[in-house]
Amino acid sequence: MATGPEHYVEAERLERQADTWMNADTGWKGGLTTTERLAYRMADLAAAQVHATLAGASAAALNDNAHDEGGMPLVDYHAWQKAAGVWQPKPQGGDN
Repeated sequence: MATGPEHYVEAERLERQADTWMNADTGWKGGLTTTERLAYRMADLAAAQVHATLAGASAAALNDNAHDEGGMPLVDYHAWQKAAGVWQPKPQGGDN
């Protein structure tokens, strides 16, 4: 079973992969018909939607990082921020 952030990352990966099917002219993908490529693309997009839905449900259920008030633990909050690509850890040391 995957965590919410893992579902988010997988949804993004599948969405990027889906974009490659129609322009795949080399390797084993190059031997596929347009119909076969479209079928693979649609399967990737459907799987991406499932992962995105699970990620969204997880994020909504976990709420925020106000753990004392019923939100998610700070470590999970940081995992969500990292998965969404918006969080950058502060550098360690005295240059804060």
